[in-house]
Amino acid sequence: MRLPLFAAAYLLLRTTAAVYADEAWNVDYHYALLGQPQQDTTFFHQPSSSSKASLVYTLSDKGVVGTVNPRDGAIVWRHALAQNVSQHSRGFLRAAEGQDVVVSGIENQVAAWSAADGRLAWDLKTDGPVEDVEVLELDDKLATAGTKDVLVLTGGDNSALQRIDGASGTKKWQYQIEGNDQAYQVSASSTEVFVILLHKTMLGYYKIRVVSLDSVDGHKTDEYTLSSDSELATQDTILSVGANSASPIIAWTDATHTTLKVNLIGSKSTASFNIDKHNDQAVEKVSIQAPYHTNSLAHFLVHYETADSHWADVFHINLSKNKIEKSYSLPKLSGKGAFSTSVSDANVYFTRISQDEITTVSSASHGVLGRWKVQDLGVAVGASERVTPVHAVSELSIKGDSISAIRTAVLLSTGDWVLLRNGNSVWTRPEALADIESATFAISSAVEELAQELETEAHSNPVAAYIHRVKRHIAELRLLPNTLITLPQRFMRGFLGTSSDGGMAKDTFGFHQIIACATRNGRLIALDAGSPDRVLWSRQAVSLKTGETWQPQLTSHADIISLEHDGVKEHLAFNATNGNLIMTESRTETTVSLPNVGYTFENGGLEAKRLDVENAGSIWHFSPNTNENIHSLVPRPINDPVASIGKVLGDRRVLYKYLNPNVALLATTNSAANIANIYILDTISGAILYSATHTGIDLSAPIASLVSENWFAYSLTASASSESPKGHQLIVGEMFESLSPNNRGLTGNFSTLETTGEPYTLTATYQIPEPISKLSVTQTKQGITSRHILAYLDASSAIIGIPYTVLDPRRPVGRDPTKDEQAEGLLRYAPIIEFDARWYLNHQREVLGLTNIITSPALVESTSLVFGYGMDVFGTRVGASGSFDVLGKDFNKFQMLATVVGLFAATVGVAPLVMRKGVDSRWKFT
Repeated sequence: MRLPLFAAAYLLLRTTAAVYADEAWNVDYHYALLGQPQQDTTFFHQPSSSSKASLVYTLSDKGVVGTVNPRDGAIVWRHALAQNVSQHSRGFLRAAEGQDVVVSGIENQVAAWSAADGRLAWDLKTDGPVEDVEVLELDDKLATAGTKDVLVLTGGDNSALQRIDGASGTKKWQYQIEGNDQAYQVSASSTEVFVILLHKTMLGYYKIRVVSLDSVDGHKTDEYTLSSDSELATQDTILSVGANSASPIIAWTDATHTTLKVNLIGSKSTASFNIDKHNDQAVEKVSIQAPYHTNSLAHFLVHYETADSHWADVFHINLSKNKIEKSYSLPKLSGKGAFSTSVSDANVYFTRISQDEITTVSSASHGVLGRWKVQDLGVAVGASERVTPVHAVSELSIKGDSISAIRTAVLLSTGDWVLLRNGNSVWTRPEALADIESATFAISSAVEELAQELETEAHSNPVAAYIHRVKRHIAELRLLPNTLITLPQRFMRGFLGTSSDGGMAKDTFGFHQIIACATRNGRLIALDAGSPDRVLWSRQAVSLKTGETWQPQLTSHADIISLEHDGVKEHLAFNATNGNLIMTESRTETTVSLPNVGYTFENGGLEAKRLDVENAGSIWHFSPNTNENIHSLVPRPINDPVASIGKVLGDRRVLYKYLNPNVALLATTNSAANIANIYILDTISGAILYSATHTGIDLSAPIASLVSENWFAYSLTASASSESPKGHQLIVGEMFESLSPNNRGLTGNFSTLETTGEPYTLTATYQIPEPISKLSVTQTKQGITSRHILAYLDASSAIIGIPYTVLDPRRPVGRDPTKDEQAEGLLRYAPIIEFDARWYLNHQREVLGLTNIITSPALVESTSLVFGYGMDVFGTRVGASGSFDVLGKDFNKFQMLATVVGLFAATVGVAPLVMRKGVDSRWKFT
């Protein structure tokens, strides 16, 4: 009996776990992103020597190192190595052949990770920025058994090359770089280590200096200089290929990309090759593909690109003669393309990825060994936009002399990362979403049209409204055939509880709003808030040059998305449903915060000007105190409905709220004195409605703030001192017209341009367990539902929703609440707040690097839509007061219908008996 009981208990536990997982993914979604993978830091690698399956490793442009399963695109492990990574920061990721270790380097940090599970083996803080990292594929007397050492090249004022023990991360030797030469690259052959330095001449050109070092003790053995004064004008023309132990090389081109020069490191001679043009178009970009394997053939590929074509040359290195020869060329093709390198049993293969097909050749001959047509990439773009590959990595399956299969991970021009198996799309990772700069909610045109029709009927007289409704229903009859066809399936799904809450066209509850996102590379991407598993549309909104940045601002009105960028010099309008461009308009105004008023940060202060008057002077100017800088300005949201002008007390009296749509929270800081000042401003008159000064503040920690209705909140971190420990604080303030119940105080309606006195402000300070980097607040249709303060915790990578009642500044201090206060929901004030596990909106998921959280009301009053973006993307629905106007997913429709049917059957069956009893009671005598 024990075994069956144990089995039953085990199955019961598994069922319970399934229920929890199903509930967790019911209303929320999470894109765990890496950022766009970089060409030099992305590769296939087997996590251990005993494993036959490979994973895809990358260090992205966002400074995140991670591993992706090529089967389904799921992240195996990831770590954020740096925050606020510059676009020009160089990152490095190297794998040791036959070992389960990958080594990363970025900014001032080098770390070794377990390739299988991402556990940290060791990390190293460097004195200068990391310029290169290479795994030393040597088996000398310094190497620890079973591990391979790491070469770390650092730059800056204290440039040096270090040999690091691969097992412990300790330094074995260091070579100090003398002079002002710039550290650029480290390479290694089978016997030596080479440091590549850039020497800038008085004329502004660069020379390449190569220093040879003994791999055992790091002593210099030789030094020589490459390139003339005129041929190397910029660093961008250097083609870095890293450390190829079989044949380490360094190549460069002249500024016009007409000549390619290649040096086999260790040899002082340089080979020159002419670069051909295509249709008289100049070559815009040159890159090199070479294998990172010790025992591979000494072959490499040079990739050339013009504005509308690409091709490649394959070169062979004769190691015995130290000679570089061009072997063959791959033909010119129109459009953009990418190349990747693969190695199998020392043989080198080059794979070409064009817009239409994938081909693979051997490095020894130009004969095509495999050809696959590229099928649907699964990327939602317009018909006129050509999706092109940017760079790729490939893994081949070779049987005999033929290629049986190929897997290629390709970064596309849209910012999507796609894996193709034999040309077919297996998965797509929308890594462009890791670069969202601005986002907004919008309503689809179908829902907006219905809302406008209903609005028209609501504001018409009864006869006109009836006629309008009849016409609308007649027009909808054209949808009747499709409705009848799908009616049985919809009925069954609804009855069994397996359907979702409707598609975008049938968005009854407003859960399927469109989320428009503007990314760093100038794209607009639209998501369905109710079905986030697919991208609705994606288009290039603004064409940006390499290295160019922009500051987009997205807003929406109904089904129109407005995009303003570059100081509001250009205004674009798009259809939210399909992404079509509707309007383009040029502007010259300054940044707009509120209607008809523009705000600029000038001369260290904040200045307000009228926008509807030409050459208007300043309305007001706010100047911070001496040695203070403006940290942030957060206005009250434009869409911030208020259900009641007062707060009803437990005894039915009313405290009237101070409701001013033009308030904003301004934070200033003094770094020298560790002081933060908080001001509540009237942005029309410039009046200071409330101010607070906080001393001993850790200004390296974030200061998050928000304003909503008649209250505000902000978070600070206090510096540790001998008197008090370091602590994180959340301050909440609420503004009233008067603190006396039933007293308007400010005489009801008032003008912000008239002096009517400051509002009465109550504040409360709470100690919280960790810092808050971003604050937001839920929004509902009418503002009736209670609010939740949404806070992003960077240390925990989590979003929490704190009920406002927990932070209410009217909580009684030093005493228990009275019965009237209990009726309001007030609790006794406690200075310390622990984050309840039920507040975590992301459950057990790790949501990395959110920079902003936006909210939007659903069409039902109970629900607010939440969308957070930054490194990851996270969305959910929040019912702060419970889903009182929506049936829950666990509502038993079968039981309800069975009860109705049972009651109907009982009524039909009992009715004759009741009637007979009534007749008998009248005619029978006892």
